[in-house]
Amino acid sequence: MPFDNSRIPFSTPTISALTIYPIKSCGGIVLETARIGQRGFYGDRAFMLVDPSGCFITQREQPRMALITPVLKEDGVLTVKAPGMQEIAISATDTGKRREVVIWNDTCIAVDQGDEAAEWFSTFLCTVCRLVRMPEDYMRRVNPHYAISERDEVGFADGYPFLLTTVASLDDLNARLEQPIPMNRFRPNIVVRNTLPYAEDMWRKIRIGQTVFHIVKSCARCSIPTTDQVTARREKEPLKTLATYRNATRGVMFGQNLIHEHEGIIRVNDPVEIIEEAAAPNFGLKKRKNQY
Repeated sequence: MPFDNSRIPFSTPTISALTIYPIKSCGGIVLETARIGQRGFYGDRAFMLVDPSGCFITQREQPRMALITPVLKEDGVLTVKAPGMQEIAISATDTGKRREVVIWNDTCIAVDQGDEAAEWFSTFLCTVCRLVRMPEDYMRRVNPHYAISERDEVGFADGYPFLLTTVASLDDLNARLEQPIPMNRFRPNIVVRNTLPYAEDMWRKIRIGQTVFHIVKSCARCSIPTTDQVTARREKEPLKTLATYRNATRGVMFGQNLIHEHEGIIRVNDPVEIIEEAAAPNFGLKKRKNQY
């Protein structure tokens, strides 16, 4: 049965959790404070695995990627762990071999991170792959159909700098499931508490700290939410249940994609100010009136 809205006290929406995913489709790192750069949170989806042809690899094809855990050391070095593997340090470099890589409809320039990293990931995933990094001097533009500015860019995230979800929306979903699932199935960057379920569908512009975010497109979910992020096992849920009440033209919707206006810092427990609401639930199907 649906989540009981009456259980939510009237309160200001606040940040419940912040997460970055340094390597696309691998494990996340939970933060208390997150710095926002031009592409989104610093360090988010900075790396990506590609097959020999340069096409991106995700949990859609390789659910075992969920078991790859990045750890950010105090000295800023990123290390990676996985079951049965020795920990490896990832030394981010822009001086390696540059190559073209493909992510969805975008062909991008990326820097290969070397043979040691390639061998480590290939061994664990049992498939030949390379680790690449988006160089600082390259710009992957956000889809102009949804962009706020011609300067909007993104790293190796699917298409937008941020994904936002709310605690109440997950609570509502879990009230319909036989077995509840954690938020990490949806891999958000920003989680907000103290809202009604799916309140995020009605937001068009919000402010967190000093940074303004535009809600530009609802997130059509692929198979990744059916992957247990602890065991890498695939299930039918939650997509089976979501399809009964969150289905739209582009698929099953959960969460919203955001674009920011400028750089800044946000923190867990920061209030979320709703600057502008939509007249109808935002499924991101129409070009925005404030298009640059």
